[in-house]
Amino acid sequence: MQQKIATPIRNRTPAMDGFRMPAEFEAHAGAWMLWPERHDNWRAGAVPAQRAYVAVATAIAQSEPVTMCASAEQFQQARAALPAAVRVVEMSSDDAWMRDVGPTFVVDRRGRTRGVHWIFNAWGGRSGGIYSPWDRDAQVAAKVLEIERCERYRAPFVLEGGAIHVDGRGTLLTTEECLLNPNRNPDLRRGQIETLLQRYLGIEQIIWLKRGVYKDETDGHVDNLCCFVRPGEVVLTWCDDPEDPQYDISHEAYEALRTSRDARGKPLKVHKLLQPGPLYMTAEEAAGIEQEPGCKQRRGGDRLAGSYVNFYIANRHVVMPLLDARTDKRARTLISRLFPGREVIGVPSREILLGGGNIHCITQQQPRP
Repeated sequence: MQQKIATPIRNRTPAMDGFRMPAEFEAHAGAWMLWPERHDNWRAGAVPAQRAYVAVATAIAQSEPVTMCASAEQFQQARAALPAAVRVVEMSSDDAWMRDVGPTFVVDRRGRTRGVHWIFNAWGGRSGGIYSPWDRDAQVAAKVLEIERCERYRAPFVLEGGAIHVDGRGTLLTTEECLLNPNRNPDLRRGQIETLLQRYLGIEQIIWLKRGVYKDETDGHVDNLCCFVRPGEVVLTWCDDPEDPQYDISHEAYEALRTSRDARGKPLKVHKLLQPGPLYMTAEEAAGIEQEPGCKQRRGGDRLAGSYVNFYIANRHVVMPLLDARTDKRARTLISRLFPGREVIGVPSREILLGGGNIHCITQQQPRP
């Protein structure tokens, strides 16, 4: 018998019902993650990636409850590897990117929490998607909301959670490279997408950046490039080397941010966070992946879209990626300065980066209403 998933709210949107997407730096009820196991995306049978996921979950659990979703085949392995403080639930999925396949939670002034279930097509569907099929990933958001007994809005367009970042006060960041990519919503124009974002996230102002981090296989997710650290302030991946392709991307984004206003009409303060590397996949790392048709092919020498901006803001901590011994300390110092009320925990996360993302990509916060 097919599993019954909670029926979505019909003919309504979050904005119509007074709901908004809160900022990540607002209080959380917890965090959600998915356990990695794909041998055609993670090297060495996904064991190194699993260790990195355990480190991330353990760090976040110091601040807030963490739920790790694992397949039936991997449930016992995940339970044994994770600390007792992390809840493990059985859930099937195609891979382990909760930010993009999980729900985006929204809240209202009455203290209620609901969730938005986006259409997911594996970052491009048949025109550049990263793997196929993706039908189990497309159900993850509904399953999470079922577990939490949250009412569900079913959005009528393709979107991933990493493609958006909000200040909780009506302003949203995104990139044209991703949201205007014809492999997402080819029948929607920019104005139509803006209207849908306003209706499903309760936002008023959209700041469009042109491109995401160089070689980001998600088609330029904004969460790898830029995010809000508080209302009116953002941190931006930075590059000082004019010979690096990231240089033009970062400077272009800086000019767009510098001349933008938030939903309250205020200019933004932009903090520059130097990128690691450049970083590249080694031949040995690529050889450890069981390359299969229908999944993105990874090769030695591939440029990795490394970014320190891909951190997770927990209730009392910021969990940041450690990616390059030459720049980790400098990045940690700036992030600590940006979050004076939170302790910064650095987690070695190259294994996550090898799979195509980083700490923010593998997590999804559930706000505390």
